[in-house]
Amino acid sequence: MSEFFERIAHLLTFSPTEPLLFNSALFLFLFTAFMVGYYFTASGRRDVPRLLYVIAFSYYFYYKNAGEYAVLLGVITLVIYGCALAMEKTQRQGLRRLWLWVAVGFMLLQLGWFKYAVFVGKDVLPLLGIEGHVPDIFVPLGISFFTFQSISYVVDVYRHQMPATRSLLHLAFFVSFFPTLLSGPILRARNFIPQLREPLKVTREMFGLGLWFVMMGLFKKAIISDYIGENFVNRIFDDPSLYSGLENLIGVYGYALKLYCDFSGYSDIAIGIALWLGFHIPANFRAPYKADSITDFWHRWHISLSTWLRDYLYISLGGNRCSRLRMYLNQFLTMVLGGLWHGASWNFLVWGALHGVALCLHKAWRLALGHDKHYHSGGVKRFFAVILTFHLVCLCWLFFANTSFEASWIMLQKIFTEFHPELIGGFIAGYPTVIALMVLGFVVHFLPTRWNDTAGYLMGYLKWPWQVLVFVLLLIVLVQVKGSEVQPFIYLQF
Repeated sequence: MSEFFERIAHLLTFSPTEPLLFNSALFLFLFTAFMVGYYFTASGRRDVPRLLYVIAFSYYFYYKNAGEYAVLLGVITLVIYGCALAMEKTQRQGLRRLWLWVAVGFMLLQLGWFKYAVFVGKDVLPLLGIEGHVPDIFVPLGISFFTFQSISYVVDVYRHQMPATRSLLHLAFFVSFFPTLLSGPILRARNFIPQLREPLKVTREMFGLGLWFVMMGLFKKAIISDYIGENFVNRIFDDPSLYSGLENLIGVYGYALKLYCDFSGYSDIAIGIALWLGFHIPANFRAPYKADSITDFWHRWHISLSTWLRDYLYISLGGNRCSRLRMYLNQFLTMVLGGLWHGASWNFLVWGALHGVALCLHKAWRLALGHDKHYHSGGVKRFFAVILTFHLVCLCWLFFANTSFEASWIMLQKIFTEFHPELIGGFIAGYPTVIALMVLGFVVHFLPTRWNDTAGYLMGYLKWPWQVLVFVLLLIVLVQVKGSEVQPFIYLQF
């Protein structure tokens, strides 16, 4: 009996090697129990018990993923709460700017310490001829997401785009909201906090649409991303020199699909859970591989980050309200810093720089042709534009996925000098399920968006027994195809 309770205690306490993931059985069990309590606390007229209940679960959720660093959520909440109120109480612009930089400075310092101190110590300082002790630092999961989210709140208050919230409870809810805490979407306080003041309302349509998002997220993650990753893509990127150019190229295509299904799968689950709780949060992806230009790609990929970079970094640098040369520099620097947001390593910096150069070249080309920012090609021209954009994005994924430039160079060499197209038959015979799932993944991705929207709304009109039955059938499929271990979401590392 004591071993049983020890096992339960181990499951419920923090372990750096066992995070609490949406796609784990433990989360499904805890979330089911949480939802029973949620609707119980929501049955009264007062919202305070419900908000406190969700905050408590959110803090436990983060404790299970980051241990004692859950305290960081409370510290950040208090800092931005106090600084925002101080900004609003003074009319002196100098003091408002001071309080802004106190809050933003604190955010950037803690983010810099946790994410970039080791990189600076190991890689940057030696280039300057400086040797020093490199600390062993644990990087709390999701720190980039909730840091950017908190920065957006104080900047919006500074810009008079929203009033500072008087409710510490509302702000704590916003900072710690568990569905988006680890991998977004990055919320905006001016859109989210007003929902906390509204009475709880979860219609059958909202529940059904949320169920559709959760189902699609689990399908993308567990059936597409995890399977092709474990059984093919990871092997290619572990040692590309062992494989032909054909296999390397298909591996790159597979990684593009794996990353999209993994990350958008998390976002879909977060959106679905939020709907079950009565909240609407923005979409984070819009079929990014349908993009007909690199600019269009960033209107479709990780939308909450790309719009954050635009609103709080690009515009702050001067945006396009300056000379054309400075505008291109602002665009380039924004993408370089966006690359570093993903992680402290040279490969992310190069990935961001490549996207920055591509965006600047596309903007210059568009201006030279006299096209406005909403221009999209059509017909055959659009088809080839989509193909070209997809391969440009895949080229950049090489540097995003590989931890060394040597591995990226080997993959490129293999693709362009040792392609061996005659191996295609043997490859299909050796990886039939992987090929089938990759084809299925890309076909679903390129289906008309309205089909997915229609399916989601139809789910909302089903009676709840049928909704439950559909979800149970999906869980049965997941159990049949999942690997022996729960695979973490890729963007947890960012």
